[in-house]
Amino acid sequence: MRAILIILDSVGIGAAPDADEFHDAGASTLAHLARAAGALHLPILQSLGLGNIPALIPGGELIAGVPPAPRPLAGFGAMQPVSKGKDTTTGHWEIAGLDLQSGFYVFPKGPPSFPPELVRELEARTGRRLIGNKAASGTAIIDELGPVQIQHGVWIVYTSADSVLQIAAHEDVIPLKELYRACEIARELCDRYPIGRVIARPYLGRPGAFRRTENRRDFSYPPPEATLLDRLTESGTAVHAVGKIEDIFARRGITRAYHTGNNRDSQAKVIELMRGKVQGLIIANFIDFDMLYGHRRDAGGYARALEDTDGFLKLLLPLLQHNDLLILTADHGNDPTFMGTDHTREYVPLLAYQTGRPGRSLGIRRGFFDIAQTLATFFRIQPMLRGTAW
Repeated sequence: MRAILIILDSVGIGAAPDADEFHDAGASTLAHLARAAGALHLPILQSLGLGNIPALIPGGELIAGVPPAPRPLAGFGAMQPVSKGKDTTTGHWEIAGLDLQSGFYVFPKGPPSFPPELVRELEARTGRRLIGNKAASGTAIIDELGPVQIQHGVWIVYTSADSVLQIAAHEDVIPLKELYRACEIARELCDRYPIGRVIARPYLGRPGAFRRTENRRDFSYPPPEATLLDRLTESGTAVHAVGKIEDIFARRGITRAYHTGNNRDSQAKVIELMRGKVQGLIIANFIDFDMLYGHRRDAGGYARALEDTDGFLKLLLPLLQHNDLLILTADHGNDPTFMGTDHTREYVPLLAYQTGRPGRSLGIRRGFFDIAQTLATFFRIQPMLRGTAW
């Protein structure tokens, strides 16, 4: 048996009912980026039923260029987040069956953002001084402090509206191995709060022309209970993790990981695994939507990445065998037309496709964990603690 779960990082489809609690009322990633880009061309996603989803959402906005399909090929719906957070870890863990009602700790914007004892311990254990110590855009703070970091060999440490501590360093000044070790130390120190992720943010270039590299690594807080991935591997079902999935799940519940740093490489690996006829679950995160375009408020780039992904799906669908299950969804929103540069609290799209099976409305699902319950049923393992299979 084989299922393919693809998480389109940050591709939200309309403000969630509690969006105002997150200061995100009015956000709608897909509709707004399509309007800003002058419409989208997504023939495969349109045929699956992406354009049918907005009608299910109260006040849902149409996606320019992606009208409803008369006879959608996939089950289509929208999922409402229930966990107390709109970050990557929370979204992925909810998809895998968890409900984080306590949520992760978020550092204040600052400066300073980090407690003095955390700063002292991180500096002492890494042997390098810390600069930054505030909430900031990753590209902006590297532009601001990169010259100082290069000159003095210090760490640029910053946070955001998410539950993160991020450490940036020039790869020619501080080796990647040392950066990753510093993040492991920070991960240990941050567990007391707790923080969702510590992120290594290496970069290259010269002042005025810095660029972040694809050697990013995420160091996640371990899931507090068994996820779908844990349940599958314990039952003997293989889990193939593509992209940053291994980082998000703290390397738990994974048979084999294929760490990639962009959509192109992740999509190529999924195609390779499909052609290799691997069995079990293939779970992939496509990061570019969020990392390159959502946070940078680049609607045009976001649109092009979606259209490229539609081309990938055109190659993928013919590789599906009878009874294979393909699920497309997202972990949160990141409306590139919205204020600020952070994630947005949104419904996420749900498309579930099996060859030869007619599409139907899956409605509004309260909780991303309906995916975990559906996959538990699909693979015939014990039910998850929460969620309803469709």
